[in-house]
Amino acid sequence: MARKRQKDLMTRLTEAGEEALERLQEVPGGQRVLEATHVLRDRVDDVAKRLRKLDPLEKRVDELERRLKALETTRRPPAPRKKPTA
Repeated sequence: MARKRQKDLMTRLTEAGEEALERLQEVPGGQRVLEATHVLRDRVDDVAKRLRKLDPLEKRVDELERRLKALETTRRPPAPRKKPTA
């Protein structure tokens, strides 16, 4: 019973965060801070999406590097050239 009355940690943190945001809106300039935070969140989301798109490209580059290394190791060294005699 005591546990039911006691709020879990996530609920308490959520409520504290909501209260802090409400107070921040009341402070002069607080609305601008919140707007900047939202813009920052959107930009971070955009960058994360772009980075996820790089993963397949990195895999392709790794595969090409592996194939190139295999080709380089199987290639025979070129025959030495004869120097022209004068």
